[in-house]
Amino acid sequence: MENSSEIQKFAQLALECIRREYPNCNQYFCEGEFEVKPPHQLTPAFYGCLDWHSAVHNHWLLIRLMRWYPDAEFCSAAKEAIAYNLTPEKISGETAYLQRKPNFERPYGLAWLLQLTAELREWQNAYSKEWLAILQPLEEAVKTNLYNWLSGLSIPARIGTHRQTAFALGLVWDWAKTTDNSEFAFLLEKKGREFYDSDRHYPWAIEPLGYDFLSPSLASADLMRRLLPPVEFAQWLSDFLPDLSKNQNIFQPARVDDPADYQQSHLDGLNLSRAWMLEGIISGLPEEDGRREFLQARARLHRQVGLAAVSDRHYAGSHWLGSFAVYLVTRRGFS
Repeated sequence: MENSSEIQKFAQLALECIRREYPNCNQYFCEGEFEVKPPHQLTPAFYGCLDWHSAVHNHWLLIRLMRWYPDAEFCSAAKEAIAYNLTPEKISGETAYLQRKPNFERPYGLAWLLQLTAELREWQNAYSKEWLAILQPLEEAVKTNLYNWLSGLSIPARIGTHRQTAFALGLVWDWAKTTDNSEFAFLLEKKGREFYDSDRHYPWAIEPLGYDFLSPSLASADLMRRLLPPVEFAQWLSDFLPDLSKNQNIFQPARVDDPADYQQSHLDGLNLSRAWMLEGIISGLPEEDGRREFLQARARLHRQVGLAAVSDRHYAGSHWLGSFAVYLVTRRGFS
């Protein structure tokens, strides 16, 4: 676990952006001039942090940290900021927008919204119950949009950015387990196996693909360890990445030359997400699996490099990297 100053830093990064509307880089599909409006009018709760999905996972960050550190000094400011954004009126506006725009933020941002509501369900205190009740209409719209999308999906997106399929399915799987949604869990397992069960000899050396913040290969493996029992997962991983632990060059941390560049900053996030995916993969392997030590060493290296890059120096990274850091250090997704 990180020290208190690090945790305070992550919380402060979120507090500095969840009510900061500009700069803004959301992708809105407009049907006409009537939809050309400031972000806070289009999506009145999640208008900050440059884009909708970052606003969502920064709200998750604050809720996660309040749950883990209920006596921390940032909790008062976090409660105030979240209460300002999560009101019935604002969530009604968010819900109406997603009902009109079922493709908006699908799948990445929508998966993070479900991760947010899952966190609130698990927390179970007065604040979490109030905010969850407010969010439930939006959660229902998100669930519907994702379920319809996944039901009709025949080819997964094997990329390292927002439209990647595997990472989103992992987040939604964890939400489905939290809510005991067996229908959605059945669909997720069916599609996950359909998409990735037969994957063999993944060309890991091609990664990262451009400015990834998610690893296509490790995200697939991190999903499959959720779906398969340990022995079956171990065999799948052997077929998928046969070079794992045999080639010392596999999965070296990505280098960022210009952290002020919004695309290059993705690579800082890649180091963080690789660290938690590697740890997730370890958690899915049998205790006696000989690859665990190698994977742990790689996870530690990515963790060290990734966390060192989280700062408030450049908005390119500060508006989102704290969320990835908190996901990593609080071991979200497998413990």
